[in-house]
Amino acid sequence: MSPIHPIENSFKNGVHDGIPVALGYLSVSFAFGLSAVAMGMPVWCTVLISLCNVTSAGQFAGLPLILSGAPMIEMIMSQLVINLRYALMSLSLSQKLVPGISTPKRLAISYGITDEIFAISVSKDKEVGSTYMAGLILVPVAGWTLGTLLGGIASGFLPQMLQSALGIAIYAMFIAIVLPPSRRHAPTMRVVLVSVILSCLFYYVPGLNKVSAGFTIIICGVAASLFGAILYPIKEETDHA
Repeated sequence: MSPIHPIENSFKNGVHDGIPVALGYLSVSFAFGLSAVAMGMPVWCTVLISLCNVTSAGQFAGLPLILSGAPMIEMIMSQLVINLRYALMSLSLSQKLVPGISTPKRLAISYGITDEIFAISVSKDKEVGSTYMAGLILVPVAGWTLGTLLGGIASGFLPQMLQSALGIAIYAMFIAIVLPPSRRHAPTMRVVLVSVILSCLFYYVPGLNKVSAGFTIIICGVAASLFGAILYPIKEETDHA
């Protein structure tokens, strides 16, 4: 008889685990709401974007494309490159879910997969159920959306100097994410440097600086990824009998 696997399927525990994520999301989404409204987007539209997407990098990259009237294909391709990791996370998490969860519930769970939610759920030493995932997703999504709303509202009365300072917060967050693994892992540092160099070339070099922001993200992201995949492939572990 196969052993019974322990299951984590408490909504309360999901909410408990999601609270720290929600608090972290508040500050980042506040910066997004502040920036979006300051750039001319209505508050309600900004909040709707956060509610439907829940992706910091994707939203910040998509914002100037939306406001500049970029072609739809440019928006689609840039978001695909930026957010492709979520598809891989969803596939991985599907192996952690309790068997028998219906397809509609799996689709609902996939909506709420972010880096932090994925990390928490896969770190459980138990299989996770849909009720636990609902609690884990609900609170961070509420935090992300509420932070966007507060940032959008604050954009109307905060001093411009303070708005500019808060607008830098998102870039500081991205740097904080990239630096630790780059310092520990030389190949990661080289891939980051390649992407930075390419980005600078597309910004400063005549001709290249005519390429739109969306396609610049696509080219830099794909080129840096190929650089890392070709020169620093991850060796697969093989089991020996």
